[in-house]
Amino acid sequence: MAYLLSSVASHEALPDSFVFPPDQRPPASAAVVALPVIDLSGPRDEVRRAILEAGKELGFFQVHTSLAWSALISPFYSPPVAIDDDDDGRPTDRPTQVINHGVPEDAVRDMETCCDEFFRLPAEDKAAFYSDDTDKPNRLFSSTIYGIGGERYWRDCLRLACGFPYHDTARSAWPDKPGRLRDVMERFVVPTRAVGMELLRLLCEGMGLRPDYFEGGLSAGDVIVNVNHYPPCPDPARTLGLPPHCDRNLITLLLQGSVPGLQVSYRGDWIRAQLVPGAFIVNFGHQLEIATNGLLKSIEHRAAPNGALPRTSVATFIMPTEDCLVAPAEELVDGEGNPPRYRAVTFREFMKVYKTVGARRESVEKAFKI
Repeated sequence: MAYLLSSVASHEALPDSFVFPPDQRPPASAAVVALPVIDLSGPRDEVRRAILEAGKELGFFQVHTSLAWSALISPFYSPPVAIDDDDDGRPTDRPTQVINHGVPEDAVRDMETCCDEFFRLPAEDKAAFYSDDTDKPNRLFSSTIYGIGGERYWRDCLRLACGFPYHDTARSAWPDKPGRLRDVMERFVVPTRAVGMELLRLLCEGMGLRPDYFEGGLSAGDVIVNVNHYPPCPDPARTLGLPPHCDRNLITLLLQGSVPGLQVSYRGDWIRAQLVPGAFIVNFGHQLEIATNGLLKSIEHRAAPNGALPRTSVATFIMPTEDCLVAPAEELVDGEGNPPRYRAVTFREFMKVYKTVGARRESVEKAFKI
């Protein structure tokens, strides 16, 4: 609990343990990039094609709809587009978004607000939920070690787990402060998982897999919600909120919050993702890459802290069960031009290796690629 960054009113200087060598924190591009935009209300065949194209092009895309963005979709997809920004790092063009991903606007808004409230609680109200036990499914912690070098990252994290089918017993494991957090979490996580499952069905249709291919063990693990909080940082250019990493799960849906910070690896550069309030940013995890035999890839990304403003993001991870065997789909493998590129592995085994070698793409590929 002594290391919880959000329990300190302000930080005057960056401790040495948070400083990364310059070669481990190359600066991001000056341009802010509009990730591909997907309108889920469009004709199904066009939405299906757009999701597959966006996933292949960048590995990241957004799901929402807005008339102000219609020119970017062409008609439902466009490659990344650079947009000028102000000196404060916020995008200049932030149109009002009309959410159309199926999660009620008030559920998204309340989740973001309630998570901000949690990190503003007095330290004593958060103390009971703090734990350094990485096997504990519900906990509050700080500065997760992603690599093996012992560096610390400018982040606190509230980790919440929810089994599916959803049962009320999950609520009792979540914090009871703020008083409405449990209700808000329930109203958010159930429809958010449903959006993720619909995206997986659309991907199946686009790749020629049966629509329910990712149902069952591949998506039946706990849904994990990471509420990442990045307090104002006294020297943001010398540290990271999260290091470059690929997600370990099947598919991730991220709410960026009201302050930008997500950076994505793209063609040898780090690009800053444009802030789009209320939209989900979607990316693929390692399990989806293995299951699709590399057709869809898990892309490295990182988080940058802000020098003036706190940032809170909400990442929802759809996970396999621990005993699920993940392997390239037979429909995506043939004996000639497209052999299996990954070995079959249980998710339990994958996680043991992932925790050992680290979350960088190169390390994970070396461990599991044939």
